Amino acid sequence: MPEANPYARFIDSRPVLEILAATPSALESLTEAIGSARIATPPAPGKWTPAEILCHLADCEVAFGFRLRQTLAQDNHVMQPFDQEKWAALYPRITAQQALAAFAAMREWNLILVRNAPASAESKPVSHPERGTMTFTTILETMAGHDINHVKQLEKIAGFKSHG
Repeated sequence: MPEANPYARFIDSRPVLEILAATPSALESLTEAIGSARIATPPAPGKWTPAEILCHLADCEVAFGFRLRQTLAQDNHVMQPFDQEKWAALYPRITAQQALAAFAAMREWNLILVRNAPASAESKPVSHPERGTMTFTTILETMAGHDINHVKQLEKIAGFKSHG
């Protein structure tokens, strides 16, 4: 069975909530650094453009937010996986600015939820059909590792030396 958090290897020494809170501004800076001339250009054949990566992050924020809320609201919740490639079909019609604004707003809303969740939420179990048993905290750690993974991709496109 795959690991509960396939992005765990990306997490650095910062607290998870600090990583999650820093991502919107990091994405904004990277979007500016990449620039409008390259934002819709794939870094290699078959790869997502920087704008599509931002769309993917916004979509994932919807999914993660729903998973966090379902975990808090229901006992023994089973998450619904999604096919990111099928969700990506509409990305060419969405601008980087639209995706970034959506991501930032939803991330703020999700952080408000997390900061107001009871302490007991941290260890509340939830199940993923492909990854097995997780907890509320595992979802947050997955979000953080997923963020870092995509920030590093965008840093490479922008020509920044990746930290961490």
